[in-house]
Amino acid sequence: MPLLRLLFTPRGLIAGTGVVAVALVGGGLILASTMNLAACPLCILQRMLYLLLTLESIAVWILAGAHLPRRLGALVMAGTALTGVWIAAYQTWLQRFAKGVSCTADQPWWEAFVNWAGSQWPLMFEASGLCSEAGWKFLGLSIAEWSLIAFTSMTIAMLVALFRKN
Repeated sequence: MPLLRLLFTPRGLIAGTGVVAVALVGGGLILASTMNLAACPLCILQRMLYLLLTLESIAVWILAGAHLPRRLGALVMAGTALTGVWIAAYQTWLQRFAKGVSCTADQPWWEAFVNWAGSQWPLMFEASGLCSEAGWKFLGLSIAEWSLIAFTSMTIAMLVALFRKN
């Protein structure tokens, strides 16, 4: 029981968010390689945000002993997770209502960034899929929908860590 109580402290929520984020990246890489799934630019952006959340959680966890740094760190992590919510929601919309449509009509800066990152580290960041293709579903939900749930949960966890007194 004490372990469960520890998880719901601000420091536990921060650490838990980082662990879940890195596990989701690992799970995504395993799914991609074993099921021959092609990640799209929006998938790669979400992967980058999960990695950023992992790095942020390490930094915030180290600083979480002091009240102000913990709150500021939780706020930054909530912003990162909220960005993930937006991207995953947009991809979910594309998959449900805009079948066969590319991520965007032209190549915005973020898609060029994803292409550059893919050329630097193809295993982690190569984008070769379509954003509107669900590809694989688990319990009736696409990876983008599961990612939306994960980012939403992380946002809520960081808001709890931000406003908790202890």
